[in-house]
Amino acid sequence: MQINIYKEIFTQYFNSESYLRSHKQAFELLEKNRSTASVFFVGNGGSMAICSHMAEDFAKIGKFRAFSMSDPSLITCFANDYGYENAYAEWLKIYFNNNDILIAISSSGKSKNILNAVQMAKEKNGNIITLSGFDENNPLSKSGNVNFHIPVSNYGVVECFHQVILHALLDELNTENATI
Repeated sequence: MQINIYKEIFTQYFNSESYLRSHKQAFELLEKNRSTASVFFVGNGGSMAICSHMAEDFAKIGKFRAFSMSDPSLITCFANDYGYENAYAEWLKIYFNNNDILIAISSSGKSKNILNAVQMAKEKNGNIITLSGFDENNPLSKSGNVNFHIPVSNYGVVECFHQVILHALLDELNTENATI
C-alpha cells in the first residue's frame, strides 16, 4: 500500500537528529525576528501553492508580515522583464530588507529562480530557511541558515513533508493554537 511509504518515511524523518536540529534552529530564528522581520516565501508549482498557503497562515495565525509572490500578473511582469530565473530575485531586490526571512521551497533543490532568490536574500543580509528533497547534495539543501532536506525522490512525499514542517513550526510559535 502506498500510504505505508509515507508512514515509514514520516516516522524516520521526523525522529531524525537532522530534522530536530533544523526545527529548533528555524523556530529560534522565526521567534527572534517575529516582530522585526518580514517573511517571504518562494517556490514553483506545488511548492508555490504551499508558499501561498503558508504566507496566509503565517500572517493570520502567526501575526508575521508574510508575503508570497503568487499573483500571476506580478509573476509574469517580473518574468517578462527580467527572465523567469530572475523574477523572484528582482522582487526581493525591491521588498526584502536586512534581517528579513526568506523561506525557499524547491522539491529538487535545483530551480534556478529559487537559487537566485536565495542569493539575493544573502546579498541583502537576510535569513534563509530552505526546504528541498531528492538529492541531498542539491544546491538549495545547504544554502540557508537553516535547511530541511527530505531524502526522498517522490514529489508527493516531499511536498507533503514541506507543508507539515511549516505547519509544525507555526503551531509551535503559537502554542495556544496547537492541538493534540
